[in-house]
Amino acid sequence: MKPALKPGLKSDAAHVLVIDDDLDLLRLLSMRLNSWGFRVSTAASAEEGLARIAVEAPQLVLSDIRLPGKDGLALFDEIRSTRPTLPVILLTAHGTIPDAVQAMSRGVFGYLTKPFESKILLEKIEQALQLSPLSAGRETGNGEAWREGIVFRSSCMAEVMEEARVVAASDASVLIRGESGTGKEVLARAIHRASPRARAPFVAINCGAIPEQLLESELFGHARGAFTGAAGAHVGLFQTADGGTLFLDEIGDMPLALQVKLLRVLQDRAVRPVGATRAEPVDVRVLSATHRDLEAAMAEGLFREDLYYRLDVVTLTLPRLDERREDIPLLAAYFVQELVRKYKKGITGIAPEALEVLASAAWPGNVRQLYNVVEQSCALATTPLISLTLIQRALRVPSIEALSYAEAKQRFERNYLVQLLKLTDGSVADAARIAERNRTEFYRLLQKHELTPDMFRSVPDSTGVADR
Repeated sequence: MKPALKPGLKSDAAHVLVIDDDLDLLRLLSMRLNSWGFRVSTAASAEEGLARIAVEAPQLVLSDIRLPGKDGLALFDEIRSTRPTLPVILLTAHGTIPDAVQAMSRGVFGYLTKPFESKILLEKIEQALQLSPLSAGRETGNGEAWREGIVFRSSCMAEVMEEARVVAASDASVLIRGESGTGKEVLARAIHRASPRARAPFVAINCGAIPEQLLESELFGHARGAFTGAAGAHVGLFQTADGGTLFLDEIGDMPLALQVKLLRVLQDRAVRPVGATRAEPVDVRVLSATHRDLEAAMAEGLFREDLYYRLDVVTLTLPRLDERREDIPLLAAYFVQELVRKYKKGITGIAPEALEVLASAAWPGNVRQLYNVVEQSCALATTPLISLTLIQRALRVPSIEALSYAEAKQRFERNYLVQLLKLTDGSVADAARIAERNRTEFYRLLQKHELTPDMFRSVPDSTGVADR
């Protein structure tokens, strides 16, 4: 007999994320929860689960304690740091009960010992949902829908997103700086979604991709007969974006002659199409972006100083991907989720050793390059987990820039530490002895590279066999 939901529990609105590397159990739990009326998302690894949490905002996490790569305890610590009110229930075998109890002392809502009865599972879920007034629906929900598609847990990105959220409420012009591929347009769209103009159009144009003779017409429009070939009137992007947001990408590539006309539009809040006799008022918020050094361009006379100060009321600088390496596994898992729908394949995630390679690789093309690597790997994948071989193959694209000595040294150092801890099953004493370093120095190196011995330890059960 199927357990009945308690009156008052709005299960149709309750979103549960289930994380387990046992795909059969994952499917069983998903079917069971769906039959009770819950909305269910699934993940086969902690990294994939974190990506789903960042994007989907579930109200409850149900996770196995033993996962490939990052285990359930490390997963809980990650969740607590970013979603402190999101309840987590751990699924544990007999051999991991001490870990589960320890986790409860740190804030885990509860744990269930495998195998568990359906009734007990449902009761525990109901309790978690009812006793957590700040569920993810309230904590994030519409409040964080504006940042859809932006996945992160790094402090540097958190700072940028907080500044973006604050400035979005105003009508101030924002200049977004960052290297190519860092996601400048994605951030601009997020600012628009978080602004009072969210229901009005968002219009984007790359100022460096359109010839100068066409760019003016695209921006400001033209009247019929304004030039040879102008058989009809053309509405420019300023008028198209009226009431909303216009995003000028690569503003540093705009010709000087057009910079003058753009400045006039921003000052007068009116646009005169090419060949027209009068200007039309427009209400547009302008966001712009560049990968160029505009201060240097001003010094060389290539960018107008008065336009610069019109555009640069607030500056947001996106970090390079190699400055937010802790976000790489999350981003990769998120891209897999997106691409699975495109390629219609049963891919569940990326192999842990492949994620390690991604996290330590050079990324001259930033997030855009990471997406391309994951897409190539998804297209060629024939197994549920994207293999190390596929990732290595996709990364074998000639790099446009070599690693600096410092970057190469840091990458080698981290990989060396990872291999030592794998070899010694997380024993710092043994690893330090092999490396011929004292334990204190070794701990400092681990802290520098955000590594902990627990990441490499297996937990034996009462029979001496590691529990999976």
